[in-house]
Amino acid sequence: MSKIDDPSRTSALTRRSLLKCAAWAGAGVIWTLRGGVLQPTSLIGTATAAERPSSGGLSFVQISDSHIGFNKEPNPTPHLTLQSAIDQIRALPNAPAFVVHTGDVTQLSKPEEFDTAAQIIQGVGRPVHFVPGEHDVIGDNGAAFFTRFNGAADRKWYSFDYGGAHFVALVNVLDLKAGGLGRLGGEQLEWLEQDVRGRSASTPIVVLAHMPLWTVYSDWGWGTDDAAQALSYLKRFGSVTVLNGHIHQVMQKVEGHVQFHTARSTAFPQPAPGGAPGPGPMKVPSETLRSVLGVSTLTQRPHDHMLTIADQTLSTASSTSTASTVRIGNFTFSPAVLEVPAGTSVTWVNDDDAPHAIVGSDRDSPLKSAALDTDDRYAVVMNRPGTYRYFCSLHPHMTGTVVVK
Repeated sequence: MSKIDDPSRTSALTRRSLLKCAAWAGAGVIWTLRGGVLQPTSLIGTATAAERPSSGGLSFVQISDSHIGFNKEPNPTPHLTLQSAIDQIRALPNAPAFVVHTGDVTQLSKPEEFDTAAQIIQGVGRPVHFVPGEHDVIGDNGAAFFTRFNGAADRKWYSFDYGGAHFVALVNVLDLKAGGLGRLGGEQLEWLEQDVRGRSASTPIVVLAHMPLWTVYSDWGWGTDDAAQALSYLKRFGSVTVLNGHIHQVMQKVEGHVQFHTARSTAFPQPAPGGAPGPGPMKVPSETLRSVLGVSTLTQRPHDHMLTIADQTLSTASSTSTASTVRIGNFTFSPAVLEVPAGTSVTWVNDDDAPHAIVGSDRDSPLKSAALDTDDRYAVVMNRPGTYRYFCSLHPHMTGTVVVK
C-alpha cells in the first residue's frame, strides 16, 4: 500500500539508500512528498516519532498485487493478508488522503474475485485509485476492471491533481506481445504528452502503473518497452516519482530527477531477478510469509521538495506487539471489556456454532471483520490509544469494548 501525506516530520533518505534494493519485504508503502520528491518513511510499528507522517501535509498509501482468488500453497488465503494491509492502513496515526492500488487486484478477473477485493478494500475508508495488472484484464481487455474501479469501460488511463502534485495513472498491461515487456502504446503516449503539456516544471509528478517503467529484468518481462518515450515527456519536471507493482518486492532506483519504486505484494513474494528459473509465486515458511508482504506510505511536507516513501511489512507491527484474545461463545464476547497497551494484536475467535461478525460502533473504527464461522479468527493490531466499542452485526445485542492505553 502507499500513502501520500504532507507530514511535518519524516526521515530523509540518502541517494545511496534510495538506490538500495530491498527484495521481498512488505505489502505497502507510505510516501511523503517533500518539495516535489517522494521519499519513504516508516509506516507504523518500528517508526520513531520523528519518522511518522504528521498532519499538515499530503500523505497517501500504495498497495499492490492482492491476487484475490489465488489459492495455491504460497498463500491460500490472500483475502486475509489483504485485510491485514487494510487494517494496518486504518491504524495509521494520521489517515492518508487516499490509497493507490497498482494492479493485479485479482488472480483471474472473475466477478466474484472483483467483489471480494472491492468489499475488503473499501473498508479502508479512504478514496482509492486503481490501475490494472495483467491478471485484471483477462478475457475482456479489462472492461470489467475499468467499469468497476475506474467508473467506465473506456476510462483506462487518467490523471488527477492533489495537494499540489499531479498524478498520472497509466496502463501497460494491454496488448502484450509474446516474449515482450509491458506496453503503453501510441494512443496512451499521445495522451500523456498532452496531459503534462503546459504544466509548470516545478509541479511534482507521480506516475502509477503496474509493470515497472524501468527494465528490472528483461528475461522475465519485468519492464515496459516504450517507457523511455513516456519518460521523455517528464524529463523537464524537477520531481518525478514512478510507482509500480508486478514484481512483488521492493526495488528502488534514481535517475536524475526520476525516482522509481516497486512495491511488495499483499499476497505472495516472487524471487529476486534471476534468482530462480522463472518468476512466479514463491513459497516461504508460513510463519515468515507476512514478513515478505507489505504496504508503502508516501508523504510530502509543505514547502519541501522531497516525497518520502516508507515500506513496511505486514509483520512489522505484529512482531513488536503483544497479543490478546477475545473468545466468542454462547453469543457473548469474553472478556466483554479488554484493556491492552498500544501495539497489541487483538484476536477474536469464534467458538460458537453460529457465525458472527465484528463491527466497530464508531464510523472511523478499525474493527470490521467478514463473517466468522466456527473456529474462524479475526485479528487487528490496535496501535492508537482510545476506547473502541464494537458489536456483532449478525446479532447486534452482542457488544464488547477494547480499551487501548
